[in-house]
Amino acid sequence: MASSMPSKKQKKNKKHDKYSLSDLKTLGHQLLSSRAHVNNLPLLLSFITPSTRPKYTLESLLSLQSFFIPLLPQLPSSTVSSSFTSDSQGDPEFIYRTWVRSKFDDFVQSLLDIVICSQSDDSLREVVLDTLMEFVKVGNGGKFHSAIYYRLLHNIVHSSLEIDDILLELLASKYFKYIDIRYFTYISFEKLSRSIGANDISDDRRERLDTTGVNQPESSLDLSVHKLSHLLSRIPPLEGSDDKAEYDMWNPAGIFTEKENDKGHTGKQRKGESTNIKVLSPANIAKKMKLKFTKAWISFLRLTLPVDVYKEVNNNSIDWISISCIGTGFWGLLETTSLHHLRGRGKVCVQTTVPRPHCVGLHWVLVNLHQVVIPYLSNPLMLCDFLTRSYDIGGVVSVMALSSLFVLMTQHSLEYPNFYEKLYALLEPSIFMAKHRAKFFQLLDSCLKSPLLPAYLAAAFCKKLSRISLAVPPSGALVIIALIHNLLRRHPSINCLVHQEDGNETTKDTTGAESGADDDSTEASSPSREMSSVKPSIDPFDDKQTDPLKTNAMRSSLWEVDTLRHHYCPPVSRFVLSLENDLTVRAKTTEVSVKDFSSGSYATIFGDEIRRRVKQVPLAFYTATPTMLFPESDFLGWSFKMKDKDSTTVLDNTSKENDHISAKRSRVEETS
Repeated sequence: MASSMPSKKQKKNKKHDKYSLSDLKTLGHQLLSSRAHVNNLPLLLSFITPSTRPKYTLESLLSLQSFFIPLLPQLPSSTVSSSFTSDSQGDPEFIYRTWVRSKFDDFVQSLLDIVICSQSDDSLREVVLDTLMEFVKVGNGGKFHSAIYYRLLHNIVHSSLEIDDILLELLASKYFKYIDIRYFTYISFEKLSRSIGANDISDDRRERLDTTGVNQPESSLDLSVHKLSHLLSRIPPLEGSDDKAEYDMWNPAGIFTEKENDKGHTGKQRKGESTNIKVLSPANIAKKMKLKFTKAWISFLRLTLPVDVYKEVNNNSIDWISISCIGTGFWGLLETTSLHHLRGRGKVCVQTTVPRPHCVGLHWVLVNLHQVVIPYLSNPLMLCDFLTRSYDIGGVVSVMALSSLFVLMTQHSLEYPNFYEKLYALLEPSIFMAKHRAKFFQLLDSCLKSPLLPAYLAAAFCKKLSRISLAVPPSGALVIIALIHNLLRRHPSINCLVHQEDGNETTKDTTGAESGADDDSTEASSPSREMSSVKPSIDPFDDKQTDPLKTNAMRSSLWEVDTLRHHYCPPVSRFVLSLENDLTVRAKTTEVSVKDFSSGSYATIFGDEIRRRVKQVPLAFYTATPTMLFPESDFLGWSFKMKDKDSTTVLDNTSKENDHISAKRSRVEETS
């Protein structure tokens, strides 16, 4: 029979069982009291494991922390201790410090193993995190130890911890408020993004070589990218860059300080001169932070961001988007996108080509980019390639990218060709039930506010919105009426759409306007020649056309808005009456705030109707007994009276049926 040999873990547990908490306290006191008991150091280190009982781990941790903190400024660095020469081997003090340094590195690694172990006690993990951050504070000769902090973030990002783990919350809530920790966090995230991107490229090559057809398991890189995104979103923005701004620092003698001699000069210290530590001005701190912030975010956007699960709207009634590819990462976009400055205009123009397939960006990135990233970048135009490629995708991705792209266009002089064509393509009935529809409608109203828009473009948007109003909920119809109201008021040249009986009235005028906008005058004037033969009852507007210039909107009319006057929802029928005013007189009219209607729903409409006061309440009664179900005025041209021949045949059939029924009854009575 083979004898079962005890494992190393069982032997280690038996060895630990020999010691009690009082024994560990004694070992710790001996280690702190004299160097003669330095051999207690490896023994105490053996208790710093995830499998050790929390009380024993905590007792050993406190003793070791008290031992290492005073010695850290005197210990050599890890690189020096690993490559010391033969001349220094004879120095016993150097050998001792080198040995202590190696034990300190083992101690840090053991603490990292505990802090990323989800099975460990949460209170113990918090103490371990605080201990690591104390080492980060003074571990580099009294300065910030960026290497230990990078190892901490590296282990967190590459671990199996979930995003909602308590460790990520503790790190963000307790330490991200310090400006120097934020600074080194951006530096670490830049390095981590590069390493994750390199691993992703190697994984892609490995998948291409795999021809077995077996489904690959989901890569842990997706979880790492999610944790990077989560931690980036938890870093608070820079408070300000004025001289009165004050920043909290984890290490006051850290990266944002400089030495100053007695004469007030900064630089190298001369003999006989005393130096003072001076904190950099808030403006210089903000400049450094912006640079690292920009590098961290650009490195993050280089990654192939994993697909977020887009929730379906209205109880799975709308399948919002099914996209499996976007352009490459941020720098991959630069390979297929070129930028050039327009001379004499100070604008930046983007010329895009066909994107290469890759993964869709994170939902959080596109939604919050214009609020938490763009205002703090050193050069926001560096994001134009990423945003324009996202905007070209269409669907919900374009809706989320529109906010950031609008900020670049209005505040940073970005010029994007075919912007309005892409915006026109986003107008679909499903957009009126989207999660971010409120912000989209407000941006749509702002984009159409310029009086320099050509008439055909304003008419195309106006007509497309009116056509969509026939297929959207009442809340969407209210938004459309508000948008059409503002368009008619801002652009008097399209007021002909309000009432236009046939296409011959404005054919000549619109032909010249649209042909001026198009480079090819013959193609632009060809639809006008066909309009003479078009019947007045046929709408020349082509709602399937994606180019606003070719929709023939100026030859159409807003007959769809007239149907809204008879809408079943009273607020819609009341609100549409505002379009009956003469909107060309700007002094007597005002623009409608789209914000008041952009987030409407059935619940808001019902609530407004409940709170509304009415003078006359409609009652469900008739002054005279109705003689028919529908009045003849509702069906003009229809007659519901039966003809004479049909009526006689019907009467004959009914009489025969009655005779047949009476005959059956008589038979039943006779048999009974």
